[in-house]
Amino acid sequence: MRRDDLVCAHCAGRVSEGRCPVCRAARDQYGYGRNGLNATWWMLLAVVAALIAAVALDVRFA
Repeated sequence: MRRDDLVCAHCAGRVSEGRCPVCRAARDQYGYGRNGLNATWWMLLAVVAALIAAVALDVRFA
């Protein structure tokens, strides 16, 4: 089951659609929507940071 498949107990709609205030709050808390970064962006940011660190260490020890 993915997070996109979660159903809201308040309005019985998908949480990712954000139909009611409860859905929108849950969506924003878990990184859905416009205001938050989702898990994919955090992983991309972590990979870029690791690459920058690897290059910096390689330059320092070369």
